[in-house]
Amino acid sequence: MAHRAWSRLTSGPRLGVVPDVSNELEIAAAASLGGLARARDHGGERPPGSPCANCATPLQGPWCHACGQSAEDFHRSIGKLAAEGFESLFDFDSRIWRTLPNLLFRPGRLTRAFLDGHRAPQVPPLRLFLMVLLAIFVVGGLAGSKKEHGGGIVTVNGKSVHYDNRAYEDLTPAERAKVGEGVKNINLQFGGKPDPEASHWLQDRIARTLANPDKFQRILGEWAERFAFLMLPLSALLLSVLFIFQRRFYLFDHTIFSLHSLSAMGIVLTTALIGSAIVGDSAFALLLPAPIHLFAHMRGVYQTSVIGTLTRMLLLFIGSVFIAALLVLGLIAVGLNGMGN
Repeated sequence: MAHRAWSRLTSGPRLGVVPDVSNELEIAAAASLGGLARARDHGGERPPGSPCANCATPLQGPWCHACGQSAEDFHRSIGKLAAEGFESLFDFDSRIWRTLPNLLFRPGRLTRAFLDGHRAPQVPPLRLFLMVLLAIFVVGGLAGSKKEHGGGIVTVNGKSVHYDNRAYEDLTPAERAKVGEGVKNINLQFGGKPDPEASHWLQDRIARTLANPDKFQRILGEWAERFAFLMLPLSALLLSVLFIFQRRFYLFDHTIFSLHSLSAMGIVLTTALIGSAIVGDSAFALLLPAPIHLFAHMRGVYQTSVIGTLTRMLLLFIGSVFIAALLVLGLIAVGLNGMGN
């Protein structure tokens, strides 16, 4: 089921077609939790002797002995899957309560134990990552809706321009005309040459966005989950490059490391977002120990020297910033493209 969740989140329709994926991450997380939970009296397991849905081999237990596919039938409501998922969190031999302290304070030991085969005592990394990612979007959305933004000053072409938090529809006709003239003056250049077609596309999409900002925000919200999930494979590939001469590590090892590392940072970020709603932006000071956590995690898993770990951390930071910038630009491009529909 985890594989299905990965495939569903990382594959989608063509650019410009905005799918209804607002609940996609929630479904994937709930399915990952419910589908991987221990078989109990859920009524979802196929009885012995019934054919495997994948290879038609008669089943002899909860797993097909021929192809390895689970015998559980996932055709259940999202509500039931979510209930099973949360039940599994508290009934899974208290694994969540053993996993989280290790993840936050002994990350190297946690990842190393999983890679060495000691997997039963901890929550599966993908399941943990999906739930943390879901928490970030839920808490981030709630925190963002309560923030009030005041005015400010931004510098454009050497000139200071004042802006405020009024919506486009609240501007006066003169102010709207001024904004429209600014949009019409946008010109894109590629290779030092103006591109009228691309400039017209951008002008049109920005004008549509100003006229209907709610739709633009909705598109961004629908696609943000997918783009955030892309940090996982991209992070694993980046680590593969950084450890290309370390033949003892494989892409699987880097993926597990990325799952644990991103989950830990996500938990801290979620806590900071909750704290910011209570004590203000000072709660984001919780993110300051992140480099120390990454250092301990990387050195504990890969057993590299201090200099080697710090060097790879620096390269990982640079690569992560570059990847994050590309993902943000890609998300904005998808949002603007969706405004043409």
